Amino acid sequence: MTGTPGTTATPLRVGLIGYGLAGSVFHAPLIATTEGLALDTVVTSNPERQKQARTEHPDVRVAATPDELLARADDLDLLVIASPNKTHVPLAKVALDAGLPVVVDKPIAGTAAEARELAALAEERGLLLSVFQNRRWDNDFLTLRHLLAEGELGDVWRFESRFERWRPQPKGGWRESGDPAEIGGLLYDLGSHVVDQALVLFGPVTQVYAEAVVRRAGAAADDDTFLALTHANGVRSHLYVSATTAQLGPRFRVLGSKAGYVKYGLDPQEAALRDGLRPGAGADWGVEPESMWGHVGAGESPVTGGGRAEATLPGDYPAYYAAVAKALLDGAPNPVTALEAAATAPNPVTALEAAATLDVLEAARRSALDGVAVTL
Repeated sequence: MTGTPGTTATPLRVGLIGYGLAGSVFHAPLIATTEGLALDTVVTSNPERQKQARTEHPDVRVAATPDELLARADDLDLLVIASPNKTHVPLAKVALDAGLPVVVDKPIAGTAAEARELAALAEERGLLLSVFQNRRWDNDFLTLRHLLAEGELGDVWRFESRFERWRPQPKGGWRESGDPAEIGGLLYDLGSHVVDQALVLFGPVTQVYAEAVVRRAGAAADDDTFLALTHANGVRSHLYVSATTAQLGPRFRVLGSKAGYVKYGLDPQEAALRDGLRPGAGADWGVEPESMWGHVGAGESPVTGGGRAEATLPGDYPAYYAAVAKALLDGAPNPVTALEAAATAPNPVTALEAAATLDVLEAARRSALDGVAVTL
C-alpha cells in the first residue's frame, strides 16, 4: 500500500472492474474526486467503453480482463468491483486472496451465505470489505434519519418507500434476464437499496411478504415488485420497486404517532453524475430546490397544503469513498458516514449488513413464488 497513515501525499491506487452504468457513472467519478484516492486502472473488454474511460479519465490505464489487472495486484491499494452481479463473489474472493481491500457494488452476492463467506475471508485476511450502498447518502434518507433522531415523527408505525420508474420498453441485457445465475430483476437491484434503508432505519425483520411480477413483454425478470416487512420493533415497512409505474408515488411516506413525512422525487446526485457533473466542481453538490422539499405534519395531505416544508439535507455520495480512503489510510473501521447533520452514530456498510439485506431478499423471493409470508 502506498502512502502513510494519516496522509494523502501519495494517493491510494484504485483498480475498477466494470465500466457500465455503475462503473462509469457512480464509482469512477467518485473515486477520481476523492482526496487520497487515484483511479489507476479500469477493466473493460468493450472497445467503446475503453475509449470512454480514457476520454473521461486521461491518466487511467485500461485492462481488458480482471486477470490482467490482478496480475499486478501488488501495484494497487484497493479493488472496486462494479461488473455484472454474477461476477461479484468470484472476483471478490480472488481479490481478497491477493491481499487487496475490496469495495463491491450491491448486491454483494446472490445469497446471504455467500456474503457471510466473503465477510469471513476478509476478516481472516485482515482486509477491508465494503458494499457500495450509496442510497444511504441520498438527500431524503439523510433528512428522514435526522427527523427520526430528533423525534419529530414520534413512534413510527409505517414506513413506505418507493423506487418507481416508467420504462414500458425493456432495455434488454443481463439485468432483465430470467437466468437465476445472472441475479437480475428489480428485487435484487433496487430492492437491495430499499431493504437496506429499511433495516438501517428500523432494525431486524421477523416476517416478509412479497409480490414479484414480470409485466413487460420481452422481460424475463421481475419488473414490478412489492415487499411488506414486519420489523422486530413493530414497524411495518411497505417497499415498492417498479419499472412499470405510470404515475409515480411519493419516494417516502412515513407515518408516526406525532406526525408524518412525505417526500416526492429522487435525490439529484445520480442525474448530476449522468450529466457529467462532478463533486467539488463549484456547484452545491446534492442540493435540491425548495420546490422539492418534503412536508412534515398531521391531519391533512401536503398536496392540499397540510404540514410544513422540511428542508432537505444535501445528498452526499462523496462521503462514502472519503470514508473508504480514511479507513485505508488511518486504519479506521469500515466506511462510515461523515455527515454530522444526519444526527446518527457511525454506520458501517459491511458485508454482514449486506448479508442481512440478502436474508430479506431471499425470503421475499420465496414468498413471491409460494404466495405466503416467510418468517425469519
